[in-house]
Amino acid sequence: MDRRRFLLASVAGAGLVGLAACGRGQGEAVATPVTLDADVEELQKRTFDWFRHVTDPRTGLTPDRWPTPSFSSVAAVGFALTCWPVGVERGWMTREEARDITLTTLRFFHDAPQGPAATGVTGYKGFFYHFLDMETGHRFGTTELSTVDTALLLGGMLFAARYFDGSDAGETEIREKAQAIYDRVEWDWVEVRPRRISMGWHPETGFIEADWHVYNEGMIVLLMALGSQTHPVGPEVWEEWCSVYDRSWTENYGPAHLHFPPMFGHQYSHMFVDFRGIRDAWMRDKSAEIGDFDYFQNSVRAAEGQQFYARTNPMGWVGYDDEVWGLTACDGPGDFKQTIDGREREFFSYSARGPGDRDDGTIAPTAAMASIPFAPDAVTTCLKAMKARYGDALYTQWGFLDSFNPTLTTRDGELLHGKIVPDVGWVDGDYLGIDQGPIVVMIENHRSDLVWNHMHGEPNLIRGLKRAGFEGGWLDRA
Repeated sequence: MDRRRFLLASVAGAGLVGLAACGRGQGEAVATPVTLDADVEELQKRTFDWFRHVTDPRTGLTPDRWPTPSFSSVAAVGFALTCWPVGVERGWMTREEARDITLTTLRFFHDAPQGPAATGVTGYKGFFYHFLDMETGHRFGTTELSTVDTALLLGGMLFAARYFDGSDAGETEIREKAQAIYDRVEWDWVEVRPRRISMGWHPETGFIEADWHVYNEGMIVLLMALGSQTHPVGPEVWEEWCSVYDRSWTENYGPAHLHFPPMFGHQYSHMFVDFRGIRDAWMRDKSAEIGDFDYFQNSVRAAEGQQFYARTNPMGWVGYDDEVWGLTACDGPGDFKQTIDGREREFFSYSARGPGDRDDGTIAPTAAMASIPFAPDAVTTCLKAMKARYGDALYTQWGFLDSFNPTLTTRDGELLHGKIVPDVGWVDGDYLGIDQGPIVVMIENHRSDLVWNHMHGEPNLIRGLKRAGFEGGWLDRA
């Protein structure tokens, strides 16, 4: 049930980007909105519609996956909260509708029971369990109290608090509830090992042994913890985080960058934080060494590295090429080995995947689609190629199904997920909330800077960034 711990274990082993991405990486937001390709705009709308279709209007809980019955993912709830203002700005829902579902969600989490018990609660010490029962909202099974999923939920709440800035009672309550939920999170409690934040806690066994201590999506966790006015951690936590970057820096996949194999590690924090032109001490030193560089440019290079890996295709999987690319954490067909064209291949179920790590030929559209701010031309090309090659077997009323594998065209035994589609290969049967959300949000950040611009004024995030030593660009004017 501890998905993040599983992903950590699975990554323990070790294309050209469009000119628009390069230009936007030099520190300042674009002056005018980007005009999207029609296919990109359609994908954003269909994916947004998925959130509206599956989110429970009584509680605001969004399922981890659908249509397979599942628990709620609190990170997916944070992404849904971020999607509602996108819908308002695009004309897909009214501001009143967005306000009401946002307020329902914040009231639910504000009032949900917290405590050290193993059952009957939604969280503890201000944190929330990774997965919640869709009916009761209480901890599902033995899932962990998750620091990263709480941080992603808070990201959506704090963005909502910035967006809903009206004087009416509902919008005022959104702001009050979001700040109250954030303020009660005891970040100092999860600094179990000196200068490090634990990934989580179980009431049965205590703190997870793994800490946020390698370059990945965990930046949002540390920034939320640093920004707290009630239970902060010290700036030395960020210094410790950066102290192991040498383990991640590589030139093995295109231009040198801080490497984390699955692409979600280069996307999640960027959904809420505009890293263009702001730098911590490590990035200032790296810029002095190699030229203008920041965390946004690092994700540009990571996207280019994914394209490089697909072009070179070292394991010889079907479907990897100049146009189609994208490895991340996603569903897979199952955990088994099967001989294909005289070669034994190993496949996996839900797992992190990425260059230099686990790769079973399973492509996740979200890996490319949510990278559009980093590689707009390459992502648009990939989108069109996926639709042209795989059609409605992959691209549906709700956007892209979570993943597909063109190498696996027959199966000798059972599949854990999805089905074999003739002339396509294996295709998942579900959509995952944590993969759908980044598509909607990052397309909008690319299009209009919507989330980034609102978060430029978010005081908790600004405090966190400054305590981490970030300087430059929009932050100097905040």
